[in-house]
This record gives sequence, structure tokens and C-alpha cells, in this order.
Amino acid sequence: MGGSAQAASTAALSSNWYAAAPYLMPLDNNPPNPTDVMAATGLKAFQLAFVLAPNGGGCSPTWGGTSAVSSDTAVAATINSIRAAGGDVSVSIGGYGGTKLGQTCGTPAATAAAYQQVIDKYGLHAMDFDLEEPEYENTAAVANEVGAAQILQRNNPGLYISITTAGTTSGTGWFGQQMLNQAKSDGFTPDNFSIMPFDGGFSGAASQISALQQFNTILMNTFGWTSAQAYAHEGISMMNGRSDSGEYFYQSDFQSVLDFATSHGLARYTNWSVNRDRQCTPPDNNGQTSGVCSSVPQAAWDFTKYSVRFAGATPPVSSSPTPSASATSASPSASASPTGGTGGSCSGVAAWSSTTAYNGGAVVSYNGHKWTAKWWTYGDIPGGAAGVWTDNGAC
Repeated sequence: MGGSAQAASTAALSSNWYAAAPYLMPLDNNPPNPTDVMAATGLKAFQLAFVLAPNGGGCSPTWGGTSAVSSDTAVAATINSIRAAGGDVSVSIGGYGGTKLGQTCGTPAATAAAYQQVIDKYGLHAMDFDLEEPEYENTAAVANEVGAAQILQRNNPGLYISITTAGTTSGTGWFGQQMLNQAKSDGFTPDNFSIMPFDGGFSGAASQISALQQFNTILMNTFGWTSAQAYAHEGISMMNGRSDSGEYFYQSDFQSVLDFATSHGLARYTNWSVNRDRQCTPPDNNGQTSGVCSSVPQAAWDFTKYSVRFAGATPPVSSSPTPSASATSASPSASASPTGGTGGSCSGVAAWSSTTAYNGGAVVSYNGHKWTAKWWTYGDIPGGAAGVWTDNGAC
């Protein structure tokens, strides 16, 4: 069943599920039945890949460059089956290779209009911008993509947006830094910037954790964030099993990175891909990398289960993380309402709500204090670890 009406009426999941959604190619690489994966693991969200420009050129979204989103029924049916089982999806645009819409649409507005078609078609609550080869070496294309992400964020309140880019042992490379600079110049902050620390001289979890620490410093230096603020906007996308360049990442590596992610408050933990999360025959796949199995010994969906653990350890946006001293200085009776508003509100200032998207400069009241948003935000509690709000003092 491929109707958009059903898709559009589906309620969003908590953002921790979109932050944990592993990649799934719904049309290629022998896709597994996603509801079977959900039943076996408890997973609730998938990152569907990839939306590209048409292979023949143009500014209309397609799956893989060949299947027009406008006439799609196959992916829509997959999405509806996932939602019927209690889950949801994010759609990833870009990826490695192929022609990206940022390369063909000409302007941020035109690029955003193309992606808006995808959001409307499937009733999306989340979208991933996977900016890598060859697009992220094209300054104009990156400006179109980042600008489009900002437009979509503004026009679709509550839309969860991740930006994924190449990882290096130094965190990210020159092109990754230019992408961050573009976001800073635009005044745009997505839910997270994620790196992919594989296919670049990595070996196991220790090298990936080191890259995350380096990337944390890059985010701090670029945006003026504290380390905690940077981690709250930082994520990782891994490759399960054997990578394209012959690196190996085992279940124990995923656990080590998971421990680091949860202890440092990372915003995202995902991997490529569910299609590969099963054992090859023979298990080592004769020392080759496959798109449909991992090339390491495993039980089916071993790596997907780490995403489920991350989602369970990550507070959803409707929950309140441990408040800062300024947030706890109010009376204990100023407890949060179900929508995130509090008692002790300031006269004439609306109470903060976890279900409202705020632009930079917005003023709210929370726990007897006035707060001003530093940038666009959705679900970030005033006084919380993300550091989105400036405390203007007691009412």
C-alpha cells in the first residue's frame, strides 16, 4: 500500500529513535524484511538510503537516481509496513557516488523544494543529509544542501535533521570543515553533525573514539561550544564488520563506541547497514567486503541491537535531561507539565514547551527564569546539557 495519506498521519517517534536508526537500502542489496528485524531486535526506526538526482539530470528526487519519488509505491509500502508495526523512518539523501540534488538544483531554495517533495510524499519526521564524495568537494553543492536543510528545518517545525560526513583520524578533513563553516555562516544548527570513521585508516573502536574526540574539538572551535555542547550535537556512523578498505569492526568495537557515546552524551549512533547485518557464507566472505553480509562471524542483527541499546540509553526530546544549576535553583514545586512547561512562569512570557520549535531569539519562561534561544531548537530543555538557551535570570 503506497498512499501518502497514511504516511502523513503517523505520529513521530521520540528523537532518540531517529538518532539510533541504522541505514537500510529498501530497494537494493537484498533488503531484509524490516518488520522481521523489528520483531527480533526491538528496533523502531530505519534510515532509508539514498535519495539522489535523476541519473539523466534534473532537480527531482529519485531513489538511487533511477526510481522517481513522485511515482514510488515500493518504498512507500515498506514505510507503511514499518509504521504499522509501531516504527518510523528517516530518509537519507546523498551517500557515496551518484549525482546529488545539491549538484543539480542550482540554489538552496530549489534543492529544498525537491526534498520537500520527499517529506510530503512520505510524511517524514526526520531526514539525513549524507554529504560525501563527490558532492562535498563542490562548494556550491554543499551550500545548496546546507541551505536546503536550514529551509526545511524552518518550514517543517520539529523535523529531525542529521548531517553525516566523512571521518578522518583527525575528526574530519578539509572538506568536512568547509561544510561546518558553511553551516556556521548560514546560522544553521542541525540535530547533529555525524562523522563516519571508517575507510580511512581506522582499526577498531579505539581509533574511532579518538576521531570522535578530535571531531569534538573541531565542533568546539567552529561554533564556540563547550565540549558538552559539542558532544550533544555530535554523532557517529559506523560500518559493521569488514569495511570497503578492509578494516574490521566487531561486536566488541560497537560496544566500546556505545559506552563512549552514552557516557559523553553523543547525539547519534548509527551504522551502515542493516542489509549487511547478517553472516556471510563462509563467515569471512573469503576476505571480501559485501553489501549484503558483514564478513565477520555473527548472529543475524547483532549490530542492529546496539542501536536499540543506544536509543534506550538516550533521553527522548520529551524527557528532561539533568538540569544545570540555574535550572535547579527554582522551587521544587515548579515541576514540568506533560508538554514541558513549568510552574513559576514569567508574566507575559510563554512557558517553554517540548513540542514547540523555537527560532533563535525566542524568549520563554522555565522554572521561574526567562530564557532566550541562541539558535533554532526543538526539545532542548532550558538549562540542559545542549546549551541552547541563555539564562536571562529570575523573573
